Amino acid sequence: MYVLITPVKDEEKLLCDVAKSVINQTVKPALWLIIDDGSIDSSPKIIHNLVSRYSWIKTIRLPPHPRDIIFHVSYVYRSGFDFLLKYCKRKNIEYDFIASMDADTVLEKEYFEKIMHKFETNEKLGIASGGLYHEINGKLELSGQAENFPSGTGRVWSKECFFDTSGFSLEPSADSISNVKAILRGWHIQRFNEIQMVEKRLTSSAQGLWKGYKYNGYMAYYLNKNPILILLNVFNYTLKRPHYTGIAFLLGYIKPVINNEERIGDKEIREYYWSHRLIEYKELVINRLKTLVSTTNHSA
Repeated sequence: MYVLITPVKDEEKLLCDVAKSVINQTVKPALWLIIDDGSIDSSPKIIHNLVSRYSWIKTIRLPPHPRDIIFHVSYVYRSGFDFLLKYCKRKNIEYDFIASMDADTVLEKEYFEKIMHKFETNEKLGIASGGLYHEINGKLELSGQAENFPSGTGRVWSKECFFDTSGFSLEPSADSISNVKAILRGWHIQRFNEIQMVEKRLTSSAQGLWKGYKYNGYMAYYLNKNPILILLNVFNYTLKRPHYTGIAFLLGYIKPVINNEERIGDKEIREYYWSHRLIEYKELVINRLKTLVSTTNHSA
């Protein structure tokens, strides 16, 4: 059994489809908490309609605040997790998994059933998600995320892993921090691309891709990512359309460098992104090259 949270900020155009995909799950959550982040559109009306119809859907409302995917979004998630866990304890709601999904994500019908089955077959699996897809020109295309890291949306923690990694931190890119903490504590993390979820808008595009990728550049600085990784990110983003996202990412990174702004205080995270992640990336590239050579030789 699992519990689920979803933050909502002015999502009237997408929320009904998102809700339908949760309600129609073959395995429904014991509790679904929808966090209204001060929406000013018809989202609150949609949420309260859901709460009135389904006893396992609850909601809390936070004070109005400008949309912010750096610090404030972590506060929204953390507020949701804190309420969820206290509510479950007070109501004696049992669960083995803790999940989160964004209000722009539509899940396949058996999404959570399939994800939880992955945990059953690997007792060391701590965090998992399905593959994140976008509909482009009428076709579903897999998002070019980090090779095997669980997505920020549609992610599921085992209860033990969630608490072993100190839950959801009040830091930018808290989902990435959670991934790293899990790895460093011996948990497996994985993204299963055969289990589909569809993000109804491009990742980081809620305020436009330019601003979204500038935020991503800042978060890369804040987490202390090695400059070699930064250049590789810029190169990869620039190769894909729209090509300007690479420039936006670089500008988002350079500004805090020039201003010598504060980075994350967690030494464990700083060291991981400065050195260990670079080693992982090298191994990833080597494995890809080996696969490419093997495929080429086999075809020949």
